[in-house]
Amino acid sequence: MPKVPSSPMPAKAPADVPAGAGSPDTGPLPASYEAGLQELERLVTELESGQLPLDQLLGSYQRGAVLLAFCRDRLQAVEDQIKVLDAGSLKVWAGE
Repeated sequence: MPKVPSSPMPAKAPADVPAGAGSPDTGPLPASYEAGLQELERLVTELESGQLPLDQLLGSYQRGAVLLAFCRDRLQAVEDQIKVLDAGSLKVWAGE
């Protein structure tokens, strides 16, 4: 059986993503929630198109999983901060 050469999967990261964060397999983490969400939406569109080669499909899926976890973590952090800010300071508004 002939051996099929494997090609390295290039990491597609937007220009506004800082280098140095994240793992080498999935690329750097986005600079912000909005950047992560934008990249995740782009990846989902590519995945749903059905036009990606198999190797790139796997890499895109892995990157999507990293981005999804990043976005969920950022949302949870903001939600936790809002809960702390609202604790004890929420009062029922009585209209004038």
